[in-house]
Amino acid sequence: MRYSHYVSAPLSIRFDAGVLARLRRRVSASPGATVSGLAQRLVDEGLRMAEHPGIVFQNGPSGPRATITFGPDVWELVKVVREIDERGETAVEAAAELLNLSPAKVRLGLDYYSAYPDEIDAEIAEADRASVLAEEAWISRQRLLT
Repeated sequence: MRYSHYVSAPLSIRFDAGVLARLRRRVSASPGATVSGLAQRLVDEGLRMAEHPGIVFQNGPSGPRATITFGPDVWELVKVVREIDERGETAVEAAAELLNLSPAKVRLGLDYYSAYPDEIDAEIAEADRASVLAEEAWISRQRLLT
């Protein structure tokens, strides 16, 4: 998820003392984070989860990413759907079977993608780049070892 592209608008907000203390502890444990930046991220994620029940956010090496509850990241689901030769509901059923998900969860992921395609496409592109680099490193090691 990329947050740096937001144009900010000021908003004064008062937090319960306990919530603010927890927010500050979380910021202090995250190098480079700010209270306002983390608050914005958490509000954005909360709104997205409210708009798409069944989507949660997981932190990882590339930052937070949208994930289907008890399932794959949304980018992984979209990548699978794109690789299926079928279209329409047949593609949904095939992806559900491949990923061991219900068709409803596949539709949920596709609905999230429809709302945030640039974000998911960027995650797919990053995963593809990492895959190419890993393959190149493996090939290089194999050449060295033979």
